[in-house]
Amino acid sequence: MSMYCNQCQEAARGVACTKVGVCGKNETVSNLQDLLIDTLQKLAVKLKGTKVSDELTAYILKSLFQTITNANFSQSDIIKSIRKGLIITDAELASASDAELIAKSAEVGFETIANDDIRALKSLVIFGLKGLAAYAEHAANLGHHDEAITNFIVKALAMVEDENAAADALVALTIETGQFGVTAMALLDTANTSAYGNPEISEVNLGVRKNPAILISGHDLKDIEELLAQTEGTGVDVYTHSEMLPANYYPKFKKYDHLVGNYGNAWWKQNEEFEKFNGPILFTTNCITPPKTSYKDRVYTTGAAGFDGFPHIADRVTGQPKDFSAIIEHAKRLPAPTEIETGKIVGGFAHAQVLALADKVIAAVKSGAIKKFVVMAGCDGRMQSRNYYTEFAEALPKDSVILTAGCAKYRYNKLNLGDIGGIPRVLDAGQCNDSYSLAVVALKLKEVFGLDDINDLPIVYNIAWYEQKAVIVLLALLSLGVKNIHLGPTLPAFLSPNVAKVLVDTFGIGGITDVASDIKTMIG
Repeated sequence: MSMYCNQCQEAARGVACTKVGVCGKNETVSNLQDLLIDTLQKLAVKLKGTKVSDELTAYILKSLFQTITNANFSQSDIIKSIRKGLIITDAELASASDAELIAKSAEVGFETIANDDIRALKSLVIFGLKGLAAYAEHAANLGHHDEAITNFIVKALAMVEDENAAADALVALTIETGQFGVTAMALLDTANTSAYGNPEISEVNLGVRKNPAILISGHDLKDIEELLAQTEGTGVDVYTHSEMLPANYYPKFKKYDHLVGNYGNAWWKQNEEFEKFNGPILFTTNCITPPKTSYKDRVYTTGAAGFDGFPHIADRVTGQPKDFSAIIEHAKRLPAPTEIETGKIVGGFAHAQVLALADKVIAAVKSGAIKKFVVMAGCDGRMQSRNYYTEFAEALPKDSVILTAGCAKYRYNKLNLGDIGGIPRVLDAGQCNDSYSLAVVALKLKEVFGLDDINDLPIVYNIAWYEQKAVIVLLALLSLGVKNIHLGPTLPAFLSPNVAKVLVDTFGIGGITDVASDIKTMIG
């Protein structure tokens, strides 16, 4: 094997990518990412029990984020991050040549752990930490920090590094990872809403205008804030793409007339849609796919994202905003986007907005107008089997409401599913991290209906996953006591049979089958 990567849902043959990633990641980048994780684990052993500096906290968060699926394909970026950690953990290796680091990277990775269950548990923790770090970094970009999150990440990395870590301790660490996932998502929710206001019910335009434009993808709201400020009055429009769609729901961003709306669909369709956009594209986080020649000279990255050959917009320095002048000038030289669809979609149903409608929602439940809430949050992906989620949404009884967050919504958010007494049957809370909003809504309903157990609510969970931010969302839900989650389109390849059995026996986690059978199982 030249590489071994099983962290995402599209792991080859449902086992692992061993020659080249389905995502497009080559063996060198994959192995270097393994070495970066190994470096972070050894750094954590040194840092455990100490006060971690702001600089090292930022380094750890960004490095974990760089290894998320589809975030950073840049060999040079990963090597730079490795060296920064090695300066503390192994000064001699830090001065090694790139070739020597690449050779070293082939010697590390979880596939070297002999015990299947220990390997699975350590994988589950590390992949959860990657998602946790992503959310913590977004919050940090908005000036919100939590030292407890940093300390936990260090503790968890150090325990994963421990060759003698017992299975029971790793199971407990897995649940604790979920608990800190809730903490990080709550922190990010506070960061986003204090900066931009609470998301509100919004109609988002799907058409285009005649101005040159920039398409911004990913998750980082600080980036779109600064891009909108710098494009104001330039004649350059801004459109959101994929997970940046929920930026259109925030009051502060609505004041910008040149934020036109959303262009395209989920991340995996970018190879056909980016050709037609005509203008430059900015990736603020993960969801990059290797580009076609027809548009690769129009793609920029920033933050933890990276791809060799793409211009990279540098991080903020001493509180100053990023400099987006290069991509803005590039946009001015290019034609306006080609229209690929028209109309509008409705979103903005984060917890504050849903709770503002609480009386209406509760009345609909009590009257029987709403029989079930179906949480269909998570990720989208390329596999043909994901058509299941479109068919499932269409087949749901008309007295059910879909609660969603993340790019999984692109499988059904443009369907005409109607409403129940004015309540849309698809309530989009926002990005994948806004799954926190869905948990807040569930906990509030539990309180309103006077229930002792969150699982007694008329809520079922049919969640699609793809990458590691979905892993932390899953662990967060488990830590809140949510049971009987259906996870698809396949269960994670990194789970051993015994670890999968623990999840099934303890939490009732199950897969999916066919639409008719699953409707009967989940809805009745």
